[in-house]
Amino acid sequence: MTVTQLNFEQRLAALQSSDFAHTLTQIQRGVEREGLRIKASGALSQTGHPKALGSALTHESITTDFSESLLEFITPPADSSKTTVEQLNDIHKFVLNNLDDELLWPMSMPCFIDDDNGIPIADFGSSNVGKMKQVYRIGLKNRYGSMMQAISGVHFNFSLSGDFWKQWAQLHDTASSQDQVDADYFALIRNYRRTCWLIPYLFGASPALCSSFLKDKKHQLPFEKVGKGTYYMPYATSLRMSDLGYTNAEQSSLEICYNQLDNYVRLLRDAMQRPSTRFSQYAAGEDGHWQQLSHNILQIENELYAPIRPKQPTKAMEKPSDALVRRGVSYIEVRSLDVNPFDPNGIDQQQMDFLDVYLVTCLLMPSDELTLDTIATARENMNKVVLEGRDPELMLDNDGHQVNMRTWAGELFDKFDKVAAVFDQAHNTGQFSEAVAAQRAKVTDSAKTPSGQILEILLKDDADNSALGLLLAKEYARAYDSLDYTHLTQQDFEAMATTSLQAQQDVESADEEDFATFIKNYFNEPPAKKTPDRVRR
Repeated sequence: MTVTQLNFEQRLAALQSSDFAHTLTQIQRGVEREGLRIKASGALSQTGHPKALGSALTHESITTDFSESLLEFITPPADSSKTTVEQLNDIHKFVLNNLDDELLWPMSMPCFIDDDNGIPIADFGSSNVGKMKQVYRIGLKNRYGSMMQAISGVHFNFSLSGDFWKQWAQLHDTASSQDQVDADYFALIRNYRRTCWLIPYLFGASPALCSSFLKDKKHQLPFEKVGKGTYYMPYATSLRMSDLGYTNAEQSSLEICYNQLDNYVRLLRDAMQRPSTRFSQYAAGEDGHWQQLSHNILQIENELYAPIRPKQPTKAMEKPSDALVRRGVSYIEVRSLDVNPFDPNGIDQQQMDFLDVYLVTCLLMPSDELTLDTIATARENMNKVVLEGRDPELMLDNDGHQVNMRTWAGELFDKFDKVAAVFDQAHNTGQFSEAVAAQRAKVTDSAKTPSGQILEILLKDDADNSALGLLLAKEYARAYDSLDYTHLTQQDFEAMATTSLQAQQDVESADEEDFATFIKNYFNEPPAKKTPDRVRR
């Protein structure tokens, strides 16, 4: 595929044409927000998923993640960040109205949890697919411990329209095709990987954690103590994204490639087939015992921890890699966001508007292929920022040169300013430039970052993370109680819950094979192959 190579300024100039700029109004975004259910005391809830919320297996908007206590809210794609905020408001209001005396924990790092056994694993019912989901989570507990899985995050889903990609192909003198879309989404992903250290700096909100999280964990981090049992690092931004959070030593050898879709899929599938010596100790169906789904490095593809993923909606029991091969990249999923404790929804509209600008900027910038060395550098930059991001002297590696983090960030913001202006013109607004300006202010003054604000509160009052989290959780519950529904009503949510419960029963009734056979057939399904007539959808 021959493509005309253009630089950032040339692409930016083209984007300003009326036809091209209009496609920015067609961007679709959605949010997946995770949050723990807690008791009024601040302790983790031990109750099952409330029936009033529907089935965690089949509900479109309200489900559970690792634990029965870890809720996940999913908004449908929307062409306006305002709409996404309103959708999140609706979901939160309905959920909190049906939690009796429980609350929603507003932070990424979990509340006080005595030990792993105090985190109930999610139950998805008696169907084979429901059992598969639960066994996968049992495997996660055995492999990494439940405490790590109790961490909450926010995922931001982002897609550009078919009209945009047609304009983009014309600009680069290439045929408009799904292969072209895939290649350009991967170019965006590569630039995201190079610069995503910026995300935990701007939005990281986990500089401190409860001492219970460190129980039995080996680490060499220079923590300081505040309150009765909160540990923090003075310049940390996102301990959630550190080695204390989402880590998998086994995955460090995978060398997942983000240069082409074909290689990405091949390496992902290889990890599903590569045996792990470390995980071989757990049963994977032997004599009917299920402590995990397989003995391999990855039980399923979603076990791969990554700050961003190329995505294509899957059909029933379709593997994510097969969906990508058959239909290509449909959207990308940004996975580096902490829960924003200063917003009831865990993410606010300005964050979404900034992410729109940031991701389009990643596409506009030229994107060389990543090597093992550049991937390692990107990982090291990220590790430095999550632990030391607010250190004014912090240096990062930019293409082999040591640069001050704030200097590099300033160069990126110069580009963001230009892209935001195009967004504003297309939407007849000033909100995108305002969003970028709000984030640039954090680069100038690290005290304005969420991590800086949290530590200021804790240190000023010698307070614990748990006390701040509980205070905010109660405040947000009251706020939702007085909020009106916007897109869906209480009756709509009740109907969705009823429909989802019936759908789960239908799934359970349709099973015709035992669980062991079901799992065997799932893993033995021949991998999908790309077909010549594959089209963009």
